[in-house]
Amino acid sequence: MTEQHTYRVIVRGTWDALTEEARARLLAEAPEHGMTSMRFTEEGSLSYEPAPLKHFSMRYVVVSDAADGDEMAAALAEERAENALRALGYGFTGLRSTVTDLDTMKINRKRASRR
Repeated sequence: MTEQHTYRVIVRGTWDALTEEARARLLAEAPEHGMTSMRFTEEGSLSYEPAPLKHFSMRYVVVSDAADGDEMAAALAEERAENALRALGYGFTGLRSTVTDLDTMKINRKRASRR
């Protein structure tokens, strides 16, 4: 059995060719997609600023084979983002990802102070 790693992936992009209906829906739903909605989930969480309605990000948790590395985690998250945005009827362009492997991430802990 291959080793699985858990990745946090942020997919960023730019809105493109939004219909008037899609633009109106995004603006109406903007309060639900602000800073407080930023969570890493398997289904992804969408966040964006309504003014100007230009860029967005989606946060994903991806579990995949460690041997496939960051590139596969990014590809899987971008595919999920594309599918979700298309299903919602939102035009987009320029997807790019930032990946963090939680299983190899170093955590610096503060040493207990001696008194």
